Amino acid sequence: MGRNHARVFSLLDDVDLVAIYDRDKSLAESVAAEFGAVAVDSLDEFAEAVDAATVAVPTIAHREVGCQLMEKGVHVLMEKPIADSLDDARALIETSQRCGKILQVGHIERFNPVMKELEDRLTEPTFIEAHRLSPFPNRSIDIGVVLDLMIHDLEIILHLVKSPVESVDAVGVPVMTSREDIANARIRFENGCVANVTSSRISPERMRKIRVFQGDCYLSLDYQEQSAEMYRMGAAGIEKVEVNVEKGEPLKRELAAFVECARVGSAPAVSGQQGAAALDLALEITNLINR
Repeated sequence: MGRNHARVFSLLDDVDLVAIYDRDKSLAESVAAEFGAVAVDSLDEFAEAVDAATVAVPTIAHREVGCQLMEKGVHVLMEKPIADSLDDARALIETSQRCGKILQVGHIERFNPVMKELEDRLTEPTFIEAHRLSPFPNRSIDIGVVLDLMIHDLEIILHLVKSPVESVDAVGVPVMTSREDIANARIRFENGCVANVTSSRISPERMRKIRVFQGDCYLSLDYQEQSAEMYRMGAAGIEKVEVNVEKGEPLKRELAAFVECARVGSAPAVSGQQGAAALDLALEITNLINR
């Protein structure tokens, strides 16, 4: 994931990709050579060289690396999940506030062009169904599928529903790892909305879809294809409404937004607090699975 961020930073017109740091120096040198940066020898040297940075390290190291960078004056885009515990998430948020540095959490689907259709057209969702399936990734196996994949949909659902969670039911099983590789959660909100969320990282196919129902319409979105279908009740019954999505690379949109926040000091689309809220719900689901 870090290499992808380096690639996109190198493409942004108003950004200089300066430095790459990785414990594996040969990997850092390879990525730096590919995208026109310099591989540095330490996190301290890295912090001296940059104004803003992506942190794409194992989740367990998010707090240590993120806090150290912000304390040295660097704005941070933290790959999701924000941390592996709420204590670590709170420490990152506190450091961001104390140091006056941007902390954006990398929930990339918030920058998918189809999200605008959800935000513009849906005001009171009553039922949400999300599916996120992928082949086994051979990465992020320090966490289960809830923190790896499902958390994307959890953050989006919290963003859309804007109501406290009333109850959660969840099931999941390990298959390829010691943690859950398939999981399903049913979330009830105080305002009556219900969300059913399924994630798997041992699927033969990739799927990233969400369907949202409210009183006057139904919207089906495909994050992968960046396409949308909408249906509403009309005079002649159920009518399909044309939805045109202007496609674009979500990671490029995410990093451009982060750079702008760092430049002008504006609030990020996905703040540390929002990342922590998604983590809180993901941890509750994980705990229910592991009982």
